[in-house]
Amino acid sequence: MDAVNACGASAAPARALRPARVFDLGRQAYEPVWRAMQRFTDARDGDTVDELWLVEHEPVFTLGQAGKPEHVLAPGDIPVLHVDRGGQVTYHGPGQIVLYPLLDLRRLGVGVREYVCRIEQAIIDTLGEWNIGGERREGAPGVYVGGAKVAALGIRVRRGCCFHGLSFNIGMDLEPFHRINPCGYQGLRVTSLQDLGGPSSMDAVKPVLLEQVARQFGLELRPQAGLPDLSAAPGGE
Repeated sequence: MDAVNACGASAAPARALRPARVFDLGRQAYEPVWRAMQRFTDARDGDTVDELWLVEHEPVFTLGQAGKPEHVLAPGDIPVLHVDRGGQVTYHGPGQIVLYPLLDLRRLGVGVREYVCRIEQAIIDTLGEWNIGGERREGAPGVYVGGAKVAALGIRVRRGCCFHGLSFNIGMDLEPFHRINPCGYQGLRVTSLQDLGGPSSMDAVKPVLLEQVARQFGLELRPQAGLPDLSAAPGGE
């Protein structure tokens, strides 16, 4: 029997797994990776293999399409970028896993709301690996522990394909979150896996998170060496 998540959607049913290339980009500035996601999504077709990009960004605040500048209180020396994802303002920086699932949702038969639920469930199940109880909050996408946000979501879907994704606080300096209203909520508490009693090592968490995302979407993970080559149109299987 398929496990059912709190949104009422079951994990991917038993069937042939779809391949997904996995790239670990290491530590990167935000904008080049964002632009690369756009190019990949614009160039892909019905035969393009899905990809998962893991990255640790240099410090940056990002404002979503409907983001209100007043939620950026005192950015100081951290740059602020207006980007094309949903949501308000968030912070990315060292010690945070950012995962960009570049998936063809139409091919997977997954709607946008279900996609969000599945991503949240993958994070909740990852927290469960360390006996930490994560939960959703109605109307505020992401994952929370004891009312404090440990992971944020911001997505964009174009021609049935998604980009942008999730950020998961592992072992990071949380001070920059005090410079904003995180996700547009004044006084929202933010936490990290380390502060919740889990590991501070990104390398300890990445394989668990990838495994849970693969389970939610029925993916066969194919780790790739180096960085994705986006200089030409993406290829098929």
